[in-house]
Amino acid sequence: MSEETPESLIPYDEIVQEALRDVVGRVLHEVEQGGGLPGGHHFYITFKTKMPGVKIPKHLVERFPDEMTIVIQHRFWDLKVSKDVFSVGLSFGGVPSTLVVPFAAVTDFVDPAVDFSLKFQSNGASDLPEEHDEAENDVPVVQAEDGSNVVNVDFTKKK
Repeated sequence: MSEETPESLIPYDEIVQEALRDVVGRVLHEVEQGGGLPGGHHFYITFKTKMPGVKIPKHLVERFPDEMTIVIQHRFWDLKVSKDVFSVGLSFGGVPSTLVVPFAAVTDFVDPAVDFSLKFQSNGASDLPEEHDEAENDVPVVQAEDGSNVVNVDFTKKK
């Protein structure tokens, strides 16, 4: 007799990933409010460059077509953090740029000063839902002769 764990109908993995992404947001918010990084803290943040909501210069997307890692340490400016996204000014090859990154695009967050790291599963553009057949129970609403809305539902099993 096999004792396999049943598949959960509650998306625990997604809930945990979202909660851990909130940790990243809170840490960045603390840095924003404090006006800079405390002590020797600094961050390596890796994110998917083509996720919805990511806004980075075209030359960076061309150079990093899938993932990019940024360092927030000495030279960054205008760090702004909201519930779902952060933006930060960084310089690449001497060219100042503003990056906008949704927390959903973040795949890694590391603070090497204290040996802290979080790794996330990607959840977005590259994880498109699988194609499926049209739902057979999704019947359109029909206008009845008396003007009321009637839904045709057939609960019989197909053989």
